[in-house]
Amino acid sequence: MMQTQRIRWIGRVLSAIPVGMMLFSAAMKLHPSPEVVQFTVNHLGYPEAVLTTLAILELTCVVVYVIPRTAVLGAILLTGYLGGAVASHFRVGDPPIAQVLLGVLAWGGLYLRDERLRALLPLRQPSA
Repeated sequence: MMQTQRIRWIGRVLSAIPVGMMLFSAAMKLHPSPEVVQFTVNHLGYPEAVLTTLAILELTCVVVYVIPRTAVLGAILLTGYLGGAVASHFRVGDPPIAQVLLGVLAWGGLYLRDERLRALLPLRQPSA
């Protein structure tokens, strides 16, 4: 029982990292500084008008992810969003290390905090 509680808390902490980073990223897009606008427009090649849309997508993915009943769907949505971010950074020659790491942390945290997911995808076979 105590081990399960500890694993669940580790999962919550791991899940909080991508949630915090995505919330910060969405806030930066909703109230962009000139540097954010320049990076998005000049470096990544997106029009400035998409910043609000990207922020809303990020916030939606995060909200769905943090609700326990919809967390798996949220992880799938986060994976899709982060996949687009990986592609965007690859296209301009940047290493997408942070985006890949956020996806790994999101799924790893969910795996540790959700017993149903651990039962569905066991890392090892239970002993007979």
